[in-house]
Amino acid sequence: MTEQGGSAARDEVAAARRIVVKVGSSSLTTAAGGLDADRVDALVDVLAKVLEGEAGDQEAAAGGKEIVLVSSGAIAAGLAPLGLDRRPRDLARQQAAASVGQGLLVARYTASFARYGRRVGQVLLTTDDTSRRAHYRNATRTLDQLLAMGALPIVNENDTVATDEIRFGDNDRLAALVAHLVRADLLVLLSDVDGLYDGDPRSPGTSRIEEVRGPKDLDGVSIGSAGRSGVGTGGMVTKVDAARIAAAAGVPVVLTSASRAGDALLGRRTGTYFHRTGRRSANRLLWLAHASTPRGALTLDDGAVRAVVERRTSLLPAGIASVEGEFTAGDPVELRDSEGRAVARGLVNFDAKEIPRLLGRSTRELARELGPAYEREVVHRDDLVVLDR
Repeated sequence: MTEQGGSAARDEVAAARRIVVKVGSSSLTTAAGGLDADRVDALVDVLAKVLEGEAGDQEAAAGGKEIVLVSSGAIAAGLAPLGLDRRPRDLARQQAAASVGQGLLVARYTASFARYGRRVGQVLLTTDDTSRRAHYRNATRTLDQLLAMGALPIVNENDTVATDEIRFGDNDRLAALVAHLVRADLLVLLSDVDGLYDGDPRSPGTSRIEEVRGPKDLDGVSIGSAGRSGVGTGGMVTKVDAARIAAAAGVPVVLTSASRAGDALLGRRTGTYFHRTGRRSANRLLWLAHASTPRGALTLDDGAVRAVVERRTSLLPAGIASVEGEFTAGDPVELRDSEGRAVARGLVNFDAKEIPRLLGRSTRELARELGPAYEREVVHRDDLVVLDR
C-alpha cells in the first residue's frame, strides 16, 4: 500500500461530517469500577473541540460536524455505589448496576458537555428496537431529530431491561449498527489499545496494522482478546467484528485508543483504518443479520432455499419442511437448508404453533380452508436477509 493511498484515506476521515464515536468502559472508569470524571472530561474536551472546528480544522467548522456517542460504562459506573467490587455475572445484578449507573453516566456527560454549551440526549436501545420495522423507524427519527436540534445523542444498550435474548452483547457491535442507522460517514472505536496489532501488543516484536482493506489483510493475524478490562465486555475481537460490519455497510472505521481520539477524528495517521468494503444501504436488514437472536428455525426444501437465497423471494408455506422453537408472529427466526445450515434470517408472520398445519401447502389452499388471513407469506422478503455462507 502506498503512502498516497493512506493519505487519501485519512483525508476522507478528516472530511467526515456525521461521526459515530464508541468509547468503552475501561476508558471511562477507575479500576474499582466508578466513573473517572477526569477521563470523561478529557473525552468530552476532544469531542467538543471537533464539533467547534478547533485544532486547525477550519473545514469542519465551515461544514458542521455531528457526533453520535455510543458509550459503555453504565454497569461499571453502578458497581461502587452498590458495593460491588467487580462486574457481576448474573443478569439481575447487572441490570441493577445498569439502573444505578446509567443515570450517573448521563449526568456526568451532561455536566461535562455543559461546559461547552452543548446539550445531550440519552437513547437506550435493545435489539427489538432496531430489527422490527416500526421500531427501527422510530429509532432513526429520534436520532435524526436530536442531531437536527443540535443535541448530541448518547447511545447505550438498555441493560436495565435487556434479557439475554434481546441483547447486543457488546457496544462495539451496537456502534457499528448505529453508524448504519444514522448514515454516518465515519465510525471511531476507542479503547485502551492504540490500534490493531499483528499479535499481542504487549509482546515484543509486534507491530500496529495501519490499514485494513479487506478480510485478506487479517489472514494470519492473531487478534486474541488484548485490551479487555475487568469492567467491560469487549476486547479486540469484538472491535474487529464491529469494524467488519460497519465497513461492509459502507462506513469506514478508525480503531485507536481514547487518548488519541483527537488525532483520529482529525484524520491524522493514528490507529488502524478499515476501508469500506461494501456499499451503504438504507434498510434495517443489517440489524436483522447482526443484532437479532433467532427464537426458532424453519427448515426449507431445496426449492425454497433456491428461491430465498438466489431469487430473493418471500418464504411461502409450501416450501417449509419443518419448524422448531417457540416464537410468536414478528419474532426473528432462522431459515435452514435440509442439512441444517443457516441460509437466511427473517421476521416470521405466524406463531410457531400455527405453522405445522401450513407446511407444504399453497397459500390459495390455506385461504380456502382457514380464511384470507392465511393467504400470505410466512416470511416476507422485506423482512428477510440472506446470510453470508
